[in-house]
Amino acid sequence: QVQLVESGGGLVQAGGSLRLSCAASTRTFSNYGMGWFRQAPGKEREFVATILWGGGTTSYTDSVKGRFTISRDKAKNTVYLQMNSLKPEDTAVYYCAARVGPFASYDYWGQGTQVTVSS
Repeated sequence: QVQLVESGGGLVQAGGSLRLSCAASTRTFSNYGMGWFRQAPGKEREFVATILWGGGTTSYTDSVKGRFTISRDKAKNTVYLQMNSLKPEDTAVYYCAARVGPFASYDYWGQGTQVTVSS
């Protein structure tokens, strides 16, 4: 059983920055990769960024490329999302997730952290 806890959300002016963190409760689960997703009011949850735990390969949705950076600290079993040049369109609840293999769905999810970007 893996518990994921997000932190770092808040209210930011457009153009500002936030760093989200997500810590896993255990270091012994088979972590293939972790990712960040977000859900805006009235919208479906969407992919934001992922990172492979082993080699660190990253991927991003087009709307955040060049602004967001996903990273991980393997020793701390923690994934981060550095968000720069924030836009009002980035306003959403952000969730981190983990999967145990390349063909597995994201099995573990955090509780979410609110990010609000004002204009």
